[in-house]
Amino acid sequence: MDEAQRQLSDQIDHATQRLLGTARILTERDLRAPSLLPGWTRAHVLGHLARNAQAMRNLLVGVRTGQDRPAYASADARQAGIEHSASPRASELVADLAEEAMALRRVARQLPDAGWQVPVRILDSAPFPAAQLLTRRLVEVELHHCDLGARYTPADWPPAFAAMELAEPMRSWRADRLNCTRTAEPLAPVRPPAPYRPNQRLPGSWLGTR
Repeated sequence: MDEAQRQLSDQIDHATQRLLGTARILTERDLRAPSLLPGWTRAHVLGHLARNAQAMRNLLVGVRTGQDRPAYASADARQAGIEHSASPRASELVADLAEEAMALRRVARQLPDAGWQVPVRILDSAPFPAAQLLTRRLVEVELHHCDLGARYTPADWPPAFAAMELAEPMRSWRADRLNCTRTAEPLAPVRPPAPYRPNQRLPGSWLGTR
């Protein structure tokens, strides 16, 4: 992983931590309420992000092993996976998202440098170098965090992401969020954090304890 890729990976780490910080305060009622994406609840958005991390990990494992490993078995399988992932209770859904994000991070950090130039594809997309998966994942996390309608908006994007040069259709997707006028159901009152105990894993943390 070269310096540019490591910087992207670090941005993904920070974006994922912010996302999980939001996800862990969502109540069951919040999760089942509509998101800013038509037809999807907030749970669907989080379930999609978990399965997206799994799909990208599948591609990187295929690159590492030299096998043709698809991101998703099919478009129908992708949708079924999202529906299934949206059904568990809040704590299980957040844990799934955190575990899949960490699994993707681990594989990405261990991929040999030559592997990043191997072409991959997602469903019927045109082939693209595996290195582009890092940008795609960052876009997925930042945009869908906004789609939760849970107080995170484009105004909260880090300057590096807001100004990042993106290829289509990612550039248009980002513009859609900037111009979005839809609103979501207000969140339930924020729950107080659990009492801290030394060496415990922090709620929503996936990079360790403190």
